[in-house]
Amino acid sequence: MSTGTEPGAERRALVVEDDEDIRALIEFTLQTQGFAVTAVDSGLAGVDAVRATKPDLVTLDLGLPGIDGIEACRRIREISDAYVVMITARDDEIDRLLGLETGADDFISKPFSARELKARVNAMFRRPRTSEGSPVTHVPIPADEHEVLEHGPLRVDVDGRRAFRDDVELELTRTEFDLLTELMRTPARVWTREALLRSVWGTEWASDTHLVEVHVGNLRRKLGETRDGPRYIRTVRGVGYRMELAD
Repeated sequence: MSTGTEPGAERRALVVEDDEDIRALIEFTLQTQGFAVTAVDSGLAGVDAVRATKPDLVTLDLGLPGIDGIEACRRIREISDAYVVMITARDDEIDRLLGLETGADDFISKPFSARELKARVNAMFRRPRTSEGSPVTHVPIPADEHEVLEHGPLRVDVDGRRAFRDDVELELTRTEFDLLTELMRTPARVWTREALLRSVWGTEWASDTHLVEVHVGNLRRKLGETRDGPRYIRTVRGVGYRMELAD
């Protein structure tokens, strides 16, 4: 699995986009941010390019020829922990991703500006990176000086970037981990979607509140929430979210 570049090394990006004009825009934008950019026009070529170039960032169009962006992202996640930005043709296409564990870190809808793409990428690279995809195992929380948050059966080792439910380690993406950490640090606080965007994604794009809903939905499934079973994250209607223990 790729672990990214060493401090001070050149960052690498992969653009997977079949529209030539958009591909050129993304490629140019990332180059101006100091990335060495590889660009391809299909999902299968993207997976192969990830193996070959070991990128730190992948932009991935949803509507690709051959395998689509969702399947390409799943295959990429098996071999890389690169940041993945999924690009959709319309806002309502994000609904296709709701409930799907694609492994994407962010979503951008076309048309988008170079300024928006730069802001999203900068925000992601300000967040800690960690490898994903390790097997789920029964292990204790490390007994050291790491910051550990506890909420009922949930525990988060913040510095070790590991999350557990009933001592079973959860496979969370870095975005899901950051989201759970923010909620658990202040469990009585009601977080608005806009506040979570600023804290977790580092963005002021208020139109992206649907992005929060997508990741909260995925996080709930990984926590084992069901309609009639345990609930850990409460939706405060018209406001946002806060932590809540099961009855």
